[in-house]
Amino acid sequence: MPRRLASALALAMLPAAAFAADAPPGASSCSGCHAPAVSAAIIVPPINGRPATETASLMREFRSGARPATVMGRIAKGFNDAEIDAIAQWLGAQGK
Repeated sequence: MPRRLASALALAMLPAAAFAADAPPGASSCSGCHAPAVSAAIIVPPINGRPATETASLMREFRSGARPATVMGRIAKGFNDAEIDAIAQWLGAQGK
């Protein structure tokens, strides 16, 4: 069982490794659920290349509770406005 857990954790870390070194703090956590491209196996939408204003607005809605969420509300509460803006700008620049 410990070997399975270690393997699962290692696989979970792979998407985060795809983020560039210039990513702002917190941006790498997005890749755990938001793959860079559309996939039939993943129901969470990709966010690379989205307009930064849209991403930042959605993050603030998740953070305030104005937009219902299962996980994103908890994640968004960990970021202040400047961090949200930096992450949104960086993700927007990543292209689709």
